[in-house]
Amino acid sequence: MGRKYEGSFDAGGKRIAIIGSRFNDFFTRELMDGALDCLHRHGVDDKQIDTAWVPGGFEIPMAAKRFAGTGRYAAVICVGCIIQGDTPHFHYVSSEVTKGIAQVALDAEIPVVYGIVTAETLDQAIERSGTKAGNKGFDAALTALEMIDLWAEIDKG
Repeated sequence: MGRKYEGSFDAGGKRIAIIGSRFNDFFTRELMDGALDCLHRHGVDDKQIDTAWVPGGFEIPMAAKRFAGTGRYAAVICVGCIIQGDTPHFHYVSSEVTKGIAQVALDAEIPVVYGIVTAETLDQAIERSGTKAGNKGFDAALTALEMIDLWAEIDKG
């Protein structure tokens, strides 16, 4: 059997960008706080973390592409909250945000992590941004840390 690659949760002094959407900021600020909490708990210093706020979820993939393209970051974490309303707008936005982040992730040389809450109800959004179902921002940051280390392990060979 060949080598087994598996990331730990060590950013190794590397820089991380977090992008948050101001739309539904009651939830998104909790997601951002969760991501920051995770990074701090794993030894990432504030000097290693850059944050950006964009108007809405639709702008997150564009900002992620810009951050990823700079070559300054080991990972980009995307957090936001899209909640179903009375119109089909939710489906269009959530679908395009998801596809956009996925495309940036596939094109980037670094991990680009999806931490977007898509909820049918306010209760679901509350549950996923810090209560019963945990904090998806924290989870996204944990994923970023693991993927940073995994990329480094793969690159070492």
